[in-house]
Amino acid sequence: MAPRKLNSMSLHAITQAYGEDGLRQRLLIELESFPPADRDQLVDALNLAGRLHAHDRRVFEPYMNHLLRVAIRIIRYYGVRDVDVLTAALLHDAVEDHPDELSGLPAGTHDELTEAAIAALALRYNPRVAELVRSVTNPEYDPERDRHEQYRAHVADSLERDPWARVIKVSDFTDNGVGVIHTSPEKAFSSATKYRPLVPKLRELVGRPDTPLSLAAKDHILDQLDLAEERFAAILDG
Repeated sequence: MAPRKLNSMSLHAITQAYGEDGLRQRLLIELESFPPADRDQLVDALNLAGRLHAHDRRVFEPYMNHLLRVAIRIIRYYGVRDVDVLTAALLHDAVEDHPDELSGLPAGTHDELTEAAIAALALRYNPRVAELVRSVTNPEYDPERDRHEQYRAHVADSLERDPWARVIKVSDFTDNGVGVIHTSPEKAFSSATKYRPLVPKLRELVGRPDTPLSLAAKDHILDQLDLAEERFAAILDG
């Protein structure tokens, strides 16, 4: 795979043509211009995510593809080079999906495993990385209440408090929302139902002065949210 070719392709085009290997190479190309210490931290996070999610899948693809696209998008399209934000982006589902492996605890309650996993990230990297991951980690939901409503309430609350977590969440949302056409019909309907009501809140949060992105990045994200809304409407209303 020629680096110039990978740099000219969209993330989903790389996914379709070259899979996880292509996305990994694209990320490593982006990291070449980072300071050595930052690059080392991000490669470590990439390796940790690869180990934790090695057997995870998202319908038609390895789960790592999603994590790689989220991180690359933040660098390439948002212009963010904050090593802690990018580390948290690569590991944004680690606590939620693999708290036992990450924490090293053989058993425990949901809250015990979550806190131990977050502490492990703080020790391995730093407290800021750990708190960013916490902000985008879903809590244990009340089975008596609507799961999607609880998800949206958690996202709105956590992103109110943590402007940098908004950067991770909008890239995650873009991958799930704009990318909704790259999954099965059943998953597309479920995702559209879950994510569509969140679009107005994300638009409002992205537009805030304290959201740490350039105006060009914000405009790009707002265009992507519009595209996601169009695709949700086609799935749910069409």
